[in-house]
Amino acid sequence: MMNNTALRAEAQSANNTHMVFADKEHERFYYEKLAQARSQDCFHQALFYVLGILRDTREHFDQIYNIKTGNLRLKCLNEGWQTSGSVKVVRLAFNLYTNGMPSLDNYKRKDEQIDECREYSTIHMTSSPVRTGK
Repeated sequence: MMNNTALRAEAQSANNTHMVFADKEHERFYYEKLAQARSQDCFHQALFYVLGILRDTREHFDQIYNIKTGNLRLKCLNEGWQTSGSVKVVRLAFNLYTNGMPSLDNYKRKDEQIDECREYSTIHMTSSPVRTGK
């Protein structure tokens, strides 16, 4: 049997759905932020779950999201603490929270907007290239 923490750390949410957490810190973070949130809708649940996966995003949560106003802090994508992995996690969390690409309007030039759109593609977020059948 594999010794995978994510498979062992389980919880039942209030609506009886099964949740899997990476570790105890991930689970604690999720429930703490959900209790502090202005809303406990599926968008906030997704945001807190994804941001809670990595220690870096948990530690810099206030630089990523303003829990009092409900606003994303888009500038965090360019801050020095970000790693290639944490940027992907933050982009995924933003995408789930906004149901789109929240930082697209930060770019004036069309080529920059297209590049930004690509950053939110799940294909781009994977570490290995996707091969087509051509």
